Amino acid sequence: MALKLQLELGGAVELLGAKLSPTQGLKPGTRVELTLYWRKKAAVPKGFALFTHVLDEAGERLLNLDGTGPLRKLRAGEPVFPPSAWEEGKVYVDQIAFSVPSTVRTDSISIVCGIFRGDERLPLTAGAQKGERARVATLAIKHPLPASSFATPTIWVPLRLPASPIVIDGKLDDASWARAATTGSLVNVATGEAPSASELSGSVKLVYDEQALYVGFEVFDDDVRGGFDPALSDPHLWTKDTVEVMVDPDGDGDNRDYYEIQVGPQNLVFDSAFDTYNEPRVAPDGPYGHQEWSANVRSAVQVQGTLDDTREDDGYVVEMAIPWSSFAKAKRSPPRPEDMWRMNFYAMQNNGGVAWSPILGQGNFHKASRFGRVRFVGPAKGRR
Repeated sequence: MALKLQLELGGAVELLGAKLSPTQGLKPGTRVELTLYWRKKAAVPKGFALFTHVLDEAGERLLNLDGTGPLRKLRAGEPVFPPSAWEEGKVYVDQIAFSVPSTVRTDSISIVCGIFRGDERLPLTAGAQKGERARVATLAIKHPLPASSFATPTIWVPLRLPASPIVIDGKLDDASWARAATTGSLVNVATGEAPSASELSGSVKLVYDEQALYVGFEVFDDDVRGGFDPALSDPHLWTKDTVEVMVDPDGDGDNRDYYEIQVGPQNLVFDSAFDTYNEPRVAPDGPYGHQEWSANVRSAVQVQGTLDDTREDDGYVVEMAIPWSSFAKAKRSPPRPEDMWRMNFYAMQNNGGVAWSPILGQGNFHKASRFGRVRFVGPAKGRR
């Protein structure tokens, strides 16, 4: 497939077009051949180099191809053929190959490219696109679905014991946790299969009272990573290790007015509210949703090992209390006995991971129609 792009970057370099093969029937593991055609028209300052990234449907980076292909060859860490060394008027053929990553969970991927130096990018100065990167193509991805049932799971959440308040200390040792509902082992988010012994795994416990929903994650991870500046507001925890709670209070799975809460091993929080599926968002670096919203979550983390080193870890525990009052757009909050909300629970690592209810290739982690069903047990009902 040949693509005519006719884009200009920084008034100095033209991206004339591209060639892609294949463009149909792509699935995780498919090898894609990409050729970009560049032409220099004016001087380019030294230090600039080509970048090419593969993004998922939500704008998250899946692959960095900056050093892939003969035109991007490095010697002693520096490009051999940087744009500053190109001849003006000459067309340069930029050949790249990559495989669709197995971690992709959205229905499409996009290929973007441009020219950068550190944090600086040459802007698009002519053509049909604007910004600091050129969108080459968007490709549909087919996901294999497991033969197992596609039904979303249901869990009944009990009230905490009146005489046993929950202390948020990351230990899950209060008496109320002993009668909590449990998701069982989380499964591969894309396929629904059980993770192998060497993969990230975990489980979740749930209990509630009139003030809050209590969520306890036990994550088994042999290399726990944090590494975020504690002063950051809403750090992108999903790029390393984190747990995540998605909440659609209306229980209809329509992806309207839902919430996202993440807590990482450093006990840092990312929380946001969304109007519709993945919206609003600003690509490529956010904000994602209404990040001014706060879940007012109380959380604590116990790391079973050491953060950010090469020693083997056992994992970490996250304990959180999410006030019902934070869900301002819920039809009813706190929920009444037998009310149903839609939720999903994830343990994440490098933008992938395991889930209570797998997405099965039907979108990304935000796909509310794949959230499980959470029902609430009343005082007289007992646990079901």
